[in-house]
Amino acid sequence: MNLAIRGIDGSQVKWNSEGSFLKNAHPDLKADFILANPPFNDSDWSGEILRNDGRWKYGTPPVANANFAWIQHFLYHLSPKGIAGFVLAKGSLTSKASGEGDIRKNLIKAGLVDCIVNLPTKLFLNTQIPACLWFVSNKRHGFNGDRNRFGEILFIDARNFGHLISRRTREFSEEDIHKIANTYHDWRKVGGNYEDIPAFCKSSRIEEVEKLDYMLSPGRYIGLPEEEDDFDFKERFMSLKAEFEQQLREETELNKRILQNLSKIEYEE
Repeated sequence: MNLAIRGIDGSQVKWNSEGSFLKNAHPDLKADFILANPPFNDSDWSGEILRNDGRWKYGTPPVANANFAWIQHFLYHLSPKGIAGFVLAKGSLTSKASGEGDIRKNLIKAGLVDCIVNLPTKLFLNTQIPACLWFVSNKRHGFNGDRNRFGEILFIDARNFGHLISRRTREFSEEDIHKIANTYHDWRKVGGNYEDIPAFCKSSRIEEVEKLDYMLSPGRYIGLPEEEDDFDFKERFMSLKAEFEQQLREETELNKRILQNLSKIEYEE
């Protein structure tokens, strides 16, 4: 349905009732391009039974949140020169919960984070959670015309872009889309006409990102206030709720094991 209302051919899409994590329908696929809109902050992704999955090259994702599982799933299926672009909750840019900060750090140090785009609110019909765009790639081995961008990350802040078409919905204009896309392509290409623009875009070295504790909120580098990025109550609440529920399940299982072990202890009166 999502593809149909946008005029995109979905005839080759096949339903996978088990999900991409449990049933990797294309285990040997290495794609040049990946475009995805995975569910935000998904806590029901079977993470508890995928602790040792081979896709987690940069760190095991938390059971309570699939954001960094999706990132590594996409990277697993990229060709050496491939590039992936996807939407994630904005909390993925700063979260340190359950090892997410360590995974993000490993991705950055490996040179895989290409570009981050900060999106405005009310852009999606099915969620009010603030979102962002991630672009990841092997920046040393791009397509013809791409330059080696290893050690650099492009930050774009588009929070003030778009216009309201209703009280609850915002939409990008063609001009907005072209400005964001052209900025990214100019930055990627050899001889591209890219330059930093205050309050809009900044190309930063990884050393600068390291000084800011591997946080990826564009406003921290471009110079805009980050109040919206630092805390979103609904997103934080849902994340903590999912984590707490998982801890309760683990406590129940641990108590069960303790009772089983105690029952095996022999003693004499």
